[in-house]
Amino acid sequence: MKLSERYNRVNLIATMVIMLITGAIYYQTISIILTNQKDQSLVVEENEVFDYVNLNHHLPQVFKSQDQQITFTVVPKNSVKREFINTKYYKKNDESESGRGLISSILVGGAYYKILIVESKVETEDLIQIIFGITIGVILLLVLVLVVTNRLILSRLWRPFYGILSELKLFNVTDTREIPQLTTSIDEFNELHNEVTAMAERVKHDYKDLKTFTENASHELLTPIAVINSKLDTLIQTENFSDRQSQLLSDLYGAVNRLSRLNQSLLLLVKIENRLLKDDQQIDLHLLTKEMLTQFEEIFQDKGIRLSYHLDEKQIYASRYLIEILLNNLLSNAIRHNHTGGEVRVNLTAQSLTVENTGEMAALQEEQIFTRFHKSSHSEGSGLGLTISRQICESFNFSLNYSFQTPYHNFTVSF
Repeated sequence: MKLSERYNRVNLIATMVIMLITGAIYYQTISIILTNQKDQSLVVEENEVFDYVNLNHHLPQVFKSQDQQITFTVVPKNSVKREFINTKYYKKNDESESGRGLISSILVGGAYYKILIVESKVETEDLIQIIFGITIGVILLLVLVLVVTNRLILSRLWRPFYGILSELKLFNVTDTREIPQLTTSIDEFNELHNEVTAMAERVKHDYKDLKTFTENASHELLTPIAVINSKLDTLIQTENFSDRQSQLLSDLYGAVNRLSRLNQSLLLLVKIENRLLKDDQQIDLHLLTKEMLTQFEEIFQDKGIRLSYHLDEKQIYASRYLIEILLNNLLSNAIRHNHTGGEVRVNLTAQSLTVENTGEMAALQEEQIFTRFHKSSHSEGSGLGLTISRQICESFNFSLNYSFQTPYHNFTVSF
């Protein structure tokens, strides 16, 4: 959920709760005020009755009225408690409506009378409903204006933030394009933009230094590796060696060859990451895969590995050099981690290329097998083959994924 939506929801709920509480208090306040006014009117009528009796020494004559009724009832002495009550007001046709009454008492000529004065509350309740209706209407209008205003204002206020966010999504450490200047009057967004721009510059600078170091180190390693190989060749040709010395020289050769392959892999990885190989062309993947399988045919036979494949027609636009490396790495990996009498299956469709091989009867950890220099203890590779393969796929917007379905380890390139 977006922050603006969360804010609007919280703000709307809080506003509605406050308005409802305020409306209830307002309703009760108005009701109490109007009821007090009605009670004062009843007290005025009570005082008029008292004044009339004091002056004339008998009860006043009762006349029928549209909004007031007075009744006198003889009751035992001191049996009446003066109080205001909510009661019914009966009209001429015996219909009733809500009313407000005052119970009082008076002594006239030795007789004790209960006085009941009742006035209709219909007009008062109608007035309260009108006021409450107006209040509810104002509250609803206020909430509507608040929602619309929040949407319009917040969307405009957060526009710089979303601009910064879109630039972060487009950010690429190899891109020379600078983050455009932000124009806003909000200090927090200006500070955020400045920090993001500074961070991007630091990242690009660090990446450039690392890239330069890697390129220089890889190039500088080429010369000493070539010199070591040359010296080893000369040494082998000039002397007769014992078995122990021959073994040591063989180990040296193996170590130098691994160092050479590692250096070439690092150079290739740098070129792929920096998109320095720009020889993209239309490739018949069906034909190229078949050629690669033919090249590996003798290796499959020597290791006793059964090969089966199904290749559909598939055209892709990519670097032929990198796709050959991708196929070579996947097939080499399937052979290297297989066992005698195992099987390799290759399947090419319009959607994907899958290389399956038998091997260890347990799934590998996908997060680690594509990590640089991660390899099994018995592997003779550099630990960069699958890393390079995934990097090649990502450079052409393909995806390389691993899965395990007993007894096959599956590497799938999805186009």
